[in-house]
Amino acid sequence: METVTYDRPQTMRKVKRAAIPKELIYEMVRDRPVYYRGYRKVLTNEKSLEEVMGSSGLQGQLIAWIVGYLLRKLNVRKYAVMTNETGFLYAPKNWRLLDIAIYDKKAVKHEMLSPKYLKTPPKIVIEVDTKADLKPYSDILGYLTEKTDDLLKAGIEKVIWILTDTQKVMVAEQGKTWLLAKWHDMIPVVDDVTIQIEELVKEMTEEE
Repeated sequence: METVTYDRPQTMRKVKRAAIPKELIYEMVRDRPVYYRGYRKVLTNEKSLEEVMGSSGLQGQLIAWIVGYLLRKLNVRKYAVMTNETGFLYAPKNWRLLDIAIYDKKAVKHEMLSPKYLKTPPKIVIEVDTKADLKPYSDILGYLTEKTDDLLKAGIEKVIWILTDTQKVMVAEQGKTWLLAKWHDMIPVVDDVTIQIEELVKEMTEEE
C-alpha cells in the first residue's frame, strides 16, 4: 500500500510505506504473513515488540499448568512434550507456532535438539487462545478453523483448542466430527490420558 504526501501545491509524490519488520510475523500461512495481534501499535511506537509477543498472565499460567499435568500423566519415555510456541514447518516457507505439542519420541528424536523449526508433525497439539492478528479473518473462528485444517492435513492426529474468554474446548481429530466442549468436560488427550480444565485450574489455585 502507498501513502500520498504533498511537497507543494498541485505536486504529488508517492512514498512507499516502510516494510513491516519480520519480527512481527507470528506465522507464515500459504506464503502470506500472519502478524502478532497489536503489531500496528509497534509500528506507531505505542507498544514494544515484547508487549505484543508476550503471553497474558492467564494464557501463560494455563499453558504451564497443562504442561506440568501432561508430564505427570504421560509416559515420558514414549512421548516428548514441547512448549514455548514450538515452530512447525509444515510446508516450505510456511510455519505454525504451537503452544503445546506432544511428539512420539521415536519420530522426533533426530529433531528434538534442533535449532531450527521442526518438520516432523507432532501427534497432538494443544492451543490456548492465540496471539495472531485476527483482522484478516472474520473472527477467531476463521483463524482457528484455518490453522486446525492446516495442522490436520499436515499429519497431526488431534488439535485441542482451549479458549479462555468463553471457557470452551474445541477438539478436532483426524477423520472425526469436530467437538465443542466446556471446561468442566473430560477431554481425551492421548492413550488413556484425559484432562479437565476446570478441575486443573481449581487444583492449582487452591491455597494450602
